[in-house]
Amino acid sequence: MEGCSNLGGFVVYSTSLSTLWLSDLHSLSKMVFNCPNLREISLEFSRQENDNTDLITAIDGLGRSCPRLQNIHIASLRLSHAAVLALTAANLRALRMLSLVLGSEITDASVAAIVSSYSKLELLDLSGSSITDSGIHMICNVFPNTLSRLLLALCPNITSNGIQFATTQLPLLELMDCGMTLCDPNSQNLITDEDSYCELQNTFNNKLHLMYQKLIIKHGRLKKLSLWGCSGLDGLYLHCPELSDLNLNSCKNLNPDRLLLQCPRLESVHASGCQGLLLGTIKSQVFNNSAAAENNLPCKRLADGSKRIRVSYFVSQQSCDDDDKKQRKMASRQCNVIVN
Repeated sequence: MEGCSNLGGFVVYSTSLSTLWLSDLHSLSKMVFNCPNLREISLEFSRQENDNTDLITAIDGLGRSCPRLQNIHIASLRLSHAAVLALTAANLRALRMLSLVLGSEITDASVAAIVSSYSKLELLDLSGSSITDSGIHMICNVFPNTLSRLLLALCPNITSNGIQFATTQLPLLELMDCGMTLCDPNSQNLITDEDSYCELQNTFNNKLHLMYQKLIIKHGRLKKLSLWGCSGLDGLYLHCPELSDLNLNSCKNLNPDRLLLQCPRLESVHASGCQGLLLGTIKSQVFNNSAAAENNLPCKRLADGSKRIRVSYFVSQQSCDDDDKKQRKMASRQCNVIVN
């Protein structure tokens, strides 16, 4: 349900309801849940600072009356460490996906509470929080065998070291969002596709990192990496054979000479706000990656072992057909550089 801004409060009782999504919530006087079979809940609050919803009481009731919850998403400026403690006290054993977004009062202590209560999370989204690299270390220590999606956009206390640590310690990681985490303190009013978050930039201006940073990521399973708005990033080295989507929107200080994309399966690179030499370097590297993958046909030595030859020219018609299929697949996967 969208457009719930005029909803003053509610009581939800159902033995059959499994999914509940509510958005545009604001200043609720009452939130009561009694849904024993609820599996997924999404609560999106308005981003007005005068919201006086008692989230701690609501989350405490949610945890006690909806014991089968697997997916929780809450977006609110009122999210705090106390709210996290209320959630972790519920001991939701089936919980697999936890998204607590826009809570600048969520800290490393909150992370400690989460990892001590829920050890099987597959998705964790703490975007907009105040966690540091230490919090990332705790996440990696507990979830190396389960976590496949980690979202830490708008977390100004995280550095490139923390991001790199996550990619080395989470082997199942397939999606990572670090948008506007590595920012240039001199940047003003960044414009990105994620405009809904830009209103929060002033909140973080005093916490932005003072030095440009570089990222070196080598990961065998990562499929989507988002670095939108990371204007403090000046070097990026990616060796990710499964990466298909890369968001570099507004990474305007990325140095073309310090960019290396070894990602042969790239399908989309978002590069809005990347100008001149940087944009040219991105296009050149993704084209070279595609060409290298297309030319990567199997080779075979001659009988005397003296010379390598291309198998495709000397094998059966069936092998030729297989090569044609591979080339058509490569062509259909040609990378698009998106600048609008």
